[in-house]
Amino acid sequence: MKNIGLYFGTFNPIHIGHLIIANHLVENSDLDEIWMVVTPHNPFKKKSSLLDNHHRLEMVYLATEEYEKIQPSDIEFNLPQPNYTINTLVHISEKFPHHKFSLIMGEDNLKSLHKWKNYEVILEDYDIYVYPRVSNGVVENQFKDHKKIHRVEAPIVQISSTMIRNAINEGKNCKPLLSEKVWKYIDEMNFYKK
Repeated sequence: MKNIGLYFGTFNPIHIGHLIIANHLVENSDLDEIWMVVTPHNPFKKKSSLLDNHHRLEMVYLATEEYEKIQPSDIEFNLPQPNYTINTLVHISEKFPHHKFSLIMGEDNLKSLHKWKNYEVILEDYDIYVYPRVSNGVVENQFKDHKKIHRVEAPIVQISSTMIRNAINEGKNCKPLLSEKVWKYIDEMNFYKK
C-alpha cells in the first residue's frame, strides 16, 4: 500500500517553491509519492487572475514530469463545487482503495485547521504532514502533539504565486522562480500580463 501525500493548491502558477517542498517531503518522510492536487476555480468566487483549470493542470504536469515521485492530479475537477477537503479525501480514498492518503499543509494552514469542515474526521482518518511557513497566529493546543500530525523539517520558501503574477504583470524577469517549461508556457500563452 503506497502512502500518497496530497498537496493541494491553485498552482497559479506552480513555482520552484512548490517543487522544493514536494520533493523534500517525498525524499525525507515515509511518503512514497506526492500528488499535486490542482484546486478548481470556485464558481461562486470572483475569477480575478485565476487561470482556467486545464492551464494550471498543464503547468503542474510540465513542472513535475521529470520527478518520478511527484504527479499532477485533477481529482477535484469533477467534484461538486464549492468543495471541501474532507469530500476530496473521502472520494480519493474510495477511488483508490489500495493507497493510503495523507494531507500536506503549511504551518499557516495548521493554525486554521480547527475552522475546517469536519476537521475531527480528517484527523481521525488521515495523517497530516506539516512543513514550516512564516506566518502569524498560533497553532491550537489540540494540534501541538497530535499523533496524526507530523512536522517535517523542510526549507522555508518565501516565494508566492501572487508575487510571480505581479512581477510578470510589471514586466519583471522572474524566470528563476519557475521551472523552465512552466516559464516557457506562461510566456508563450501571454499569461499574467496586462
